[in-house]
Amino acid sequence: MKKIKNMSTESLTKLFTYVALITLAISIIIPIGWVFFASLKTNAEFYASPWALPKSFHWQNFVDAFEKAKMGEYLITSVFVTAVALLILLVVALPAAYVIARFEFRGKKAINSLFMSGLFINVNYIVIPIFLMLLSWNRIGQQMFGKDIFINNPLVLAVVYAATALPFTIYLLSGFFQTLPSAYEEAAMIDGCSYSQTMIKIMIPMAKPSIITIILFNFLSFWNEYIISLTLLSGKIRTLPVGLINLQAAARGGAQPGILYAGLVIVMLPTLILYIFVQKKLTEGMTLGGLKD
Repeated sequence: MKKIKNMSTESLTKLFTYVALITLAISIIIPIGWVFFASLKTNAEFYASPWALPKSFHWQNFVDAFEKAKMGEYLITSVFVTAVALLILLVVALPAAYVIARFEFRGKKAINSLFMSGLFINVNYIVIPIFLMLLSWNRIGQQMFGKDIFINNPLVLAVVYAATALPFTIYLLSGFFQTLPSAYEEAAMIDGCSYSQTMIKIMIPMAKPSIITIILFNFLSFWNEYIISLTLLSGKIRTLPVGLINLQAAARGGAQPGILYAGLVIVMLPTLILYIFVQKKLTEGMTLGGLKD
């Protein structure tokens, strides 16, 4: 009797879990699908019936979004900023996380505590100090070179993104490096590898799941970031989120929802494609990063 009761409880738990997961999936899939179909409608179709399927695929919305709304230029800027920020982040964070996780040295606890304290700082709260600091440097650059150096520069924006993501990235990577047995390093030392060779040839390849995890998390953060980009970039140079807000205002004023939803699809599509390709590695990285000896 007790066994039957336990089985029924387990079945109810599974049923509740499946219902919750299916409900969550539907709540995510339906809005995404609706935005995609809305981007393929003419203005007349959208206002006639927003929930109906498009009678034909009106790809002109995407053409107008790229050409008239300059989403193509904003896309290039976002790709450049995100790629450079991820590259800088990995180049700095991987050696730092490896050293913090695997070596003992004077001041290690203080440095580690400094990085950990960065986890509790919301970057949006310090945007103005960052802007004022860069503005003062930019005035010096204008005097020396006659043009903006630190403001309205996508490369500087990428550096700011990478710097603000360092605490979380180092925390995640160091947690993974701590789970690796020291036998790998000892074997590498016997084979004559230096510390840098051991890190590059042995440790970093083994950390691939965690690296993919931090690439995805930070890609989402950089790709969708709005406030810092709006503050540090102005004029014609904009990232996709800032351009999308401007497109939203223009589309509402001009009664052109198709172009607006085409812009939304342009912003969402790279994220969805990246997640589809790395979802298995993402799960592995989150699991391995949480294990400690």
